[in-house]
Amino acid sequence: MALKLQPTDSMALAPDPASVPVCMSPEVPTSWDPLILLIDKAQGDTSFDVIRQLRRFSPIRKIGHAGTLDPMATGLLICLSGRATKLMNHFLGQSKVYVGTIRLGQTTPSWDAETAVIEEVDASHITNEVLSNAIPDFTGDIVQTTPVYSAVKVEGERLYQKARRGEKVKLPTRQVTVHSFDILERRGADVDFEVSCSSGTYIRSLAHELGQQLGTGGHLVALRRTAIGETSVDGAWKVDDLARSWKAQ
Repeated sequence: MALKLQPTDSMALAPDPASVPVCMSPEVPTSWDPLILLIDKAQGDTSFDVIRQLRRFSPIRKIGHAGTLDPMATGLLICLSGRATKLMNHFLGQSKVYVGTIRLGQTTPSWDAETAVIEEVDASHITNEVLSNAIPDFTGDIVQTTPVYSAVKVEGERLYQKARRGEKVKLPTRQVTVHSFDILERRGADVDFEVSCSSGTYIRSLAHELGQQLGTGGHLVALRRTAIGETSVDGAWKVDDLARSWKAQ
């Protein structure tokens, strides 16, 4: 299967994108150079954990990924090997689609479930109408605050390093574009959603800032990336399954 991409200036030294094979389950790679490998990342793994796992059994060391997923998140991680690593910037700039769950009434330092709840309030008074009316403020071109537990550097140091020491810092902001923010289901304090957004958008920030606007607080308790550009997670390999299939050849 060949992925049809439009070449960009940054891909001038890259292989022809239309000729790069895309590996999806149940196909096993016949060649790893070049290769676009679609992985469905497991919860708890870092994005680089996936790269390490691939390097353990693949015949090639030159493997990277095109867009980090937090350890708590699952879903699509596009991995590139050999000469396909030159296509990284193409994928990094593409829009992303996520589904997930925000829990209203609870606040955590990391704005997700990776840290303990530090504040809890009753959110039962937030009606579906109130929730729906708040969503438009978080769509379109918006400015969002970077989570303190993130890899963004401030004064030459990662924010999460400062956070672990308890250091107070002014959090940087960034402009992002949220193409759509749809509420899928409401289950008490838990709000299931789907978001389509530009590269660089922090879904944790959406969860936190929505909770702040509603006056209840909120944090992200589940997240899954379902698409990058036109590439879907459907058919993506679980790393363990790919390893078993590769070794069984």
